[in-house]
Amino acid sequence: MSIGRFRKELTARDRLLLVSRSATLRAENFLAPFTRRPLITSRQLAHRLAKRKQPRSPVTRSQPSSPSHTQARSHTAPVHQASRMRRAEVAVVGAGAAGLVAARELLREGHAVAVFEKSGRAGGTWAYDPRADADPLGRDPRAPGAVHGSLYASLRTNLPRELMGFSGFPLAGRVFAGDARAFPGHREVLAFLDAFAEESGVAARVRLRAEVLRVRPLGEGQGERWAVAWRGEDGEVAEEVFDAVVVCSGHCTVPLVPKIRGIDKWRGKQMHSHNYRVPEPFRDQSVVVVGLGASGIDIAREISNVAKDVHIAARYSEDRLGKIELYQNVWMHGEIDSIQDDARVLFTEGSAVAADTILYCTGYRYHFPFLDLDGLTVDDNRVGPLYGHVFPPKYAPNLSFVGVPSKTLIFQALELESKWVAAALSGRATLPGEERMMAAVREGYRRMEAAGRPKRHTHALWPEWVEYMNWLADQVGEPHLEARRHELYERALRCIWSLDDRYRDRWEEEEEEEEHGGGDCGVVEVNMPKHHRIVVIPPLDDE
Repeated sequence: MSIGRFRKELTARDRLLLVSRSATLRAENFLAPFTRRPLITSRQLAHRLAKRKQPRSPVTRSQPSSPSHTQARSHTAPVHQASRMRRAEVAVVGAGAAGLVAARELLREGHAVAVFEKSGRAGGTWAYDPRADADPLGRDPRAPGAVHGSLYASLRTNLPRELMGFSGFPLAGRVFAGDARAFPGHREVLAFLDAFAEESGVAARVRLRAEVLRVRPLGEGQGERWAVAWRGEDGEVAEEVFDAVVVCSGHCTVPLVPKIRGIDKWRGKQMHSHNYRVPEPFRDQSVVVVGLGASGIDIAREISNVAKDVHIAARYSEDRLGKIELYQNVWMHGEIDSIQDDARVLFTEGSAVAADTILYCTGYRYHFPFLDLDGLTVDDNRVGPLYGHVFPPKYAPNLSFVGVPSKTLIFQALELESKWVAAALSGRATLPGEERMMAAVREGYRRMEAAGRPKRHTHALWPEWVEYMNWLADQVGEPHLEARRHELYERALRCIWSLDDRYRDRWEEEEEEEEHGGGDCGVVEVNMPKHHRIVVIPPLDDE
């Protein structure tokens, strides 16, 4: 029988199985350097299925005689028939964008879902909170009255709405809270998430004011069952047992504050952007803004409207030191070298300023205080080990994380990760064995170290974010990233790094100009930061 005719005669169940087996084989092919197994193509897989007259029970492939390979394959999960898909009871921790889309994909896969949300509404980091922590640096997330939200009042998306929706429920082409701009404010995104939760049926599964206190595996081995202890609004603590837990608690809450030499000599104020809301407190001040990410650029620009002067301290700034021509009172510097004896801030390029406030726009720490288990750590902001940034090999697939990576198309990445988790729990997608997942993670770490990339950048995907997105798509039989979405994302990054905040309101006009050979962040020449090119996923080839 020809392959073409064979595909036409596949039943719906067989087609689902073929997609699942193909995705599994792609994952195994990525890992071939570790297992020394010959590669198998989708065409060869189709031939094998064509020869089968009836389904067989789940099996584990035979092992070659190599001892190292036998050890690697001994933990490999069997390939499951689509007719024997499992239905799991799943606890999702967090009802932000990650938790909502994870719950939708789990429901679509046939799982039972309970979503635990600590606050009084869904939306996660997109729910604006005008309050700030008593400690401007937000060093203790468990302090009484600690604030979860990190949004500032004027925040708008730094990606166009075309890049921020979910499949079947786009943000583009619809208005949810009266903000039709290409780069809407946070209220529009929150209203979008509310509507998404309602229409997908997830809202009914969300338990508000339900704080997860402890998550622990029951029994030994792969953690087939999980106990989740949580506290309700009435203060009562309950514990429930689930088949699986998906951690979607976000990572934009606990500030990451760098250590500065001589900071004990500092006489002024310090604040992390987690507690920044409006610029007025900085009126007539000299402010040092540490960090040149999207929020750092936004906040420095906004503060410059009221401050005496603003000094940005950042890595990757060698080619643009000095006054920034776009603004009257903003200067670019290298990183902070130290605080001098006279309390002036000394920068690595040699300049120094007397400032009133140091404002850290330096990102956040991964923080999972409720996890009570061995074999998973957060070390220098590396959550590990995680296979594909999602599964801890020791506990996969019953424990997973959605939303760990950064510097990518976040909403689309959340959806693909969620599809992978849901399919792995049902058995429609099969993960490599524990040892082979660990081998892939270790290889990713080795490549990072060889490239000189710091451990804290483990989950920052840019500039190779497309490879990760396409690899995720392969795991669940989804198409690769569209070229237009790739181009729009890279264009948005260039605009952010141009330091010209007008790009948001000029976007559609400049897109038309770019199609005719002009446009792209005005006339500012943009030099993107230089990063080591490495991604912690299974190897793409035998390098």
